[in-house]
Amino acid sequence: LDGRKYHIAVGQIDIGNAATDMTERMRAGILQANGSVAVEPVMDVAIVGQSIVYMANLQLDANVMFHTVMATQMPFAGRG
Repeated sequence: LDGRKYHIAVGQIDIGNAATDMTERMRAGILQANGSVAVEPVMDVAIVGQSIVYMANLQLDANVMFHTVMATQMPFAGRG
């Protein structure tokens, strides 16, 4: 908000389970909040790129402050 007088806009992308090396273990099963182990779905990391392009291509008089993109079948959003 401090950048508004300088016409600076900032957005945040919250990414859930994009298929990268970091999420590879989710395909084999990871510990869940309830103590069980379950395979977690992942999404193509290109979808995250599409989100970035969408935000970057907005006209300068509009902004996406918060954007969450995640695999549709994730078992729990915001597991903390």
